[in-house]
Amino acid sequence: MDLTQGTLEEKNKRAKKMMLWFGIISLVMSFGGLTSAFIVSSSREDWLKDFVLPQAFIISLILIIVSSVTFFLAKRSLKSDNRRATTAFLLVTLILGVGFVVSQFMGFNQIIEAGYNFTGPTSNITMSYIYVIAFAHIMHVIAGLICLLVVIYNHFKQRYNSQNMLGLELAATFWHFVDILWVYLFFFLYFYR
Repeated sequence: MDLTQGTLEEKNKRAKKMMLWFGIISLVMSFGGLTSAFIVSSSREDWLKDFVLPQAFIISLILIIVSSVTFFLAKRSLKSDNRRATTAFLLVTLILGVGFVVSQFMGFNQIIEAGYNFTGPTSNITMSYIYVIAFAHIMHVIAGLICLLVVIYNHFKQRYNSQNMLGLELAATFWHFVDILWVYLFFFLYFYR
């Protein structure tokens, strides 16, 4: 397929999708670098080998997986021009996303209660990496929540329908990416010692 062909609208859609994928690829590289640094640092003598991820991180894993399902259902409902179901699924996705962020901060509190702060005399390199990796991911989830709010606003303004879904599709792609990213990060942090 020649990317230079098509209407201006088709070219615009392709360009926006391509830019999103460039952003996603750069995020994959960034988090790949963080997890690589985690692996390299694990050979340090002061590395914790017996740390346990906070229980709240498991809850956040469940919340983010369910949010991906609800966003998928919102997209499917819009394809069927079922506005009421689309609205419901978008709002549930938003609530689950906020719940994810809250549970992550609860996880940070659990790490602090275990005696590990991000910096200072009670800090530890292992837990500092977990703070950085989780916080970097939270920032991307917050970006996804902002996109989701824009989608919800545009949906209420009736800017989307089964023939015009680009904004929702882009937001859904990014949301699914940050969801898959947390699944990867969670299992990486859970199993890699």
